[in-house]
Amino acid sequence: RKLLNFSYSFSSDSFYPISGTASPPSDDGSSPKILLERPFVYFGKTYDNIYVNNNGHLTFNASYDSYSPQRFPLYGSRDLIAPFWTDLDNRRSGSVLYNQYTNGSVLQQATRDINSYFPNLSFSADLVFVATWYEVAYLSMTGTKTTFQAVLISGGQKSFVLFNYGSIASATQSVQAGYDTINSIHHFTIPGSFSSSATGNNSTFSLSSNVNVTGRWAFQVDSGPEGSLYPMDGTASSRSDDGSSPQIHLQRPFAYFGKTYNSIYVLSTHLLMCIYEPAGWI
Repeated sequence: RKLLNFSYSFSSDSFYPISGTASPPSDDGSSPKILLERPFVYFGKTYDNIYVNNNGHLTFNASYDSYSPQRFPLYGSRDLIAPFWTDLDNRRSGSVLYNQYTNGSVLQQATRDINSYFPNLSFSADLVFVATWYEVAYLSMTGTKTTFQAVLISGGQKSFVLFNYGSIASATQSVQAGYDTINSIHHFTIPGSFSSSATGNNSTFSLSSNVNVTGRWAFQVDSGPEGSLYPMDGTASSRSDDGSSPQIHLQRPFAYFGKTYNSIYVLSTHLLMCIYEPAGWI
């Protein structure tokens, strides 16, 4: 089937241009293999192709037709970027579009955005890949219209992902938003995933942000297994199933939402725990 090019106007300052090649309308389909005009580094791996999958996610090297969202971390064998993973169907209405830019105003916009959100990097974009799900419907809910976008930005060995959220129609089905990597070495879930606040006029995704731009989330995604971590050294806790470190006395007080702590425990269940010590407590 011949792929068509479309362009839409959309009243949102946070969205990149909604234009480009439209994937064939389908329930659980995908774009064909898209060759990237510049390499994209995703947590230490360099990719030269990508797939835009109709059910709200992007994958590398192979398409992915899963319509049933799963909670991150998956501990699976797939690198996955998921702005809005849920069961979508654009056979009757809506478009799934993709476009890429290697020069011009879109690169300038991306360069400004990344340097604003991640200062001191002196970043310069050389690739912007934009995937837009424009007014797509949920499965068996043909009158619904949901619009969101994933923007992949690359420059040298640095790479970033933006999620932009527009109007999110109400639904009872689950949504997972965030990203995951092979074996879940890196993963992130946007708050509101798998909750009733994921969809509707008060969708958490449309009303929240981690970069102070309502409806936009931004992530740096180039680092390898150790690239985004502080030095991994220090005292090791005893090996155990559900154990804990001994009480660790902090060298400086740590304020946590109005309470000041002088000690902390590191639990083997991936938690940190503080015990409140009122003034004068011994």
